[in-house]
Amino acid sequence: MATQTDATIADVIAVAEFRSALRHFLRRSEKIARQSGLTPQRYTLLMMIKGAADGSEQSTVTELADRMQLAQSTVTELVRRAESAGLIDREQSQRDARVAHLRLTAEGERRLMLSFTELDKERAQLREAFVNLDGGVTGH
Repeated sequence: MATQTDATIADVIAVAEFRSALRHFLRRSEKIARQSGLTPQRYTLLMMIKGAADGSEQSTVTELADRMQLAQSTVTELVRRAESAGLIDREQSQRDARVAHLRLTAEGERRLMLSFTELDKERAQLREAFVNLDGGVTGH
């Protein structure tokens, strides 16, 4: 039995348009990453390191697992492969020997920025879709 909600067709349309814009952005990001010699997961890994929430441009495996919503073992393997490919460096923490800080190498930075700058238009479209979502949904 269907229940009545306060959602309108406009709400559903706004959410559908946002989801479509988000999916388009993700697909385009994957394509651009591959053109820059990165897998989509590696692109995300590099972006999460460079875009560390504290502005340090470094991260730990634990922080990455949380931000990427992946198992720590999966992130550890992604990090190992990116390190082998010369895209990131690992530096032991001075405070805690169990922790390693990850930073992009010059090559990692170069490839990330190739992809990132190529997606300027898509980021603008996604921002617009988000604004339309906020304006088109009545809080549901």
